[in-house]
Amino acid sequence: MQEREQQRNGPGGFNRRDFLKGSGAAVAATAIVTAEQEALAQKKGAVQGPGKVQVTLNVNGEQHKLTVEPRTTLLDALRDQLNLTGAKDDYDTTSCSGTDTVIIDGKAVYASTRLAIEVQGQKVQTVESLRNGGDIDEVIQGFIANDAMQCGFCTPGFVMATRAFLNKKPKATLEEIQDGLGGNICRCGTYKGITACALEIAKKGGA
Repeated sequence: MQEREQQRNGPGGFNRRDFLKGSGAAVAATAIVTAEQEALAQKKGAVQGPGKVQVTLNVNGEQHKLTVEPRTTLLDALRDQLNLTGAKDDYDTTSCSGTDTVIIDGKAVYASTRLAIEVQGQKVQTVESLRNGGDIDEVIQGFIANDAMQCGFCTPGFVMATRAFLNKKPKATLEEIQDGLGGNICRCGTYKGITACALEIAKKGGA
């Protein structure tokens, strides 16, 4: 009996039933991996480039159709194609100071850290949107009233960072303001005026 079982199983101790079971498990595992890979590919979408591609950006409430290289940053698209130059490019220096801050879907973001193709379907807001003729956002008015600028290079980015922060925390304290605006740098050192502006608005409820 034992010899017959060994002959059926073979010298390695495996019989045909075990082999078929193992093969079935391997096929099932392969199918699962393949399905996951296909789902991931669909999620990522088709590869774009290396040539120029068409994108549609929602900027300041308007839809803009642009032709850009896939590597084009949102900052470059704003400045070079839409002539929205409020966001500044300071990336020839060794560190980022937030001069290119814009608001994307309500959040303050460095425009140079996003690709133009990446922000399709999102709402982009630049500093230009904070003035509509004689209607000027209170943050801009507060910067002027509190002398919160010197050379002015960082000002648009700080204005956008302040606007995004106050939208999120309209009744912020001074400590919260200082922490919330920590992603932007003023090399002229006008922090006192900037925080005074934000605190003044916050005391009124973040209007």
